[in-house]
Amino acid sequence: MALDFTNNTMELPMNLDFTTRTEKTRMQGKKYVINNDTDEVLGIVGSKFNAVTHREFYDKVCRTMAEQLGDDAMKGVQVRWNTARNGAFAMLDATMPSTKAVIRTDKQQTEISQRVIALHGVDGLCSNQVFFGAIDFFCTNGMIRGEHDKVRRKNTTNFSMDTFVRELENANSDFYSQAEQLQTWADTPIEYTSVKEMLQSLMGSEKKGDKMLGLYDQEIQTRGHNAFALYSAFTNYASYADERNGFKLRDTGNDTNSVSMWGREQEVTKWVSSKQFKELVAA
Repeated sequence: MALDFTNNTMELPMNLDFTTRTEKTRMQGKKYVINNDTDEVLGIVGSKFNAVTHREFYDKVCRTMAEQLGDDAMKGVQVRWNTARNGAFAMLDATMPSTKAVIRTDKQQTEISQRVIALHGVDGLCSNQVFFGAIDFFCTNGMIRGEHDKVRRKNTTNFSMDTFVRELENANSDFYSQAEQLQTWADTPIEYTSVKEMLQSLMGSEKKGDKMLGLYDQEIQTRGHNAFALYSAFTNYASYADERNGFKLRDTGNDTNSVSMWGREQEVTKWVSSKQFKELVAA
């Protein structure tokens, strides 16, 4: 799906394009958030909660992107939507192929492009935020940028359009800095036995460590024995949850898969920010 800025709006999936209302609950200081289209209760929030619609939030985000980044950067932008909690949670995942870089290993080269991820919730369970990263076109793995502590802190901070504008002003330079880091990892050879030991320590579970080592085995076939191949194994884990990588999500029946996958992306930032990973790639 492409972004559509006709009349300063964007194409929004029908299941997300709804208005809400609130009604009092029997608990003091709490109210229901209700989908006006389906009459379904989406959540219980505090009495001061202001449920901005998905339409309002994403029109503002995408209009700001267009104004700040310009036509060249926005050309050919592709969008993937993820939803959860019966439409109460939405995630816009935009890839901008006009902003790209090439990562080269001794066995392969791959192209990455800039990525913008915008989260929004109408049920009080989501911090409305915009994150930046990259997409690997060779395997379509997604990456988010930043140290884990900063990503975690941002994910619990209220969204600010002024902050978003400042982030957009630095978006291109930050993307190319990320590409330089990935190239450094691609140029960093690592020993297989060291990877195995590090994963056992990092994952905190022998079973999970062995499964991640299996993903690394797959990555080194095309990327070689280097830190970028290990990082690609991490991003594979955060991008898929099926027979392709063996890390299937547990079906809770609560329509939370998209939220769980977003949690995996943040988990990857934790891994690459860890002492174990940093020591491995610095060896």
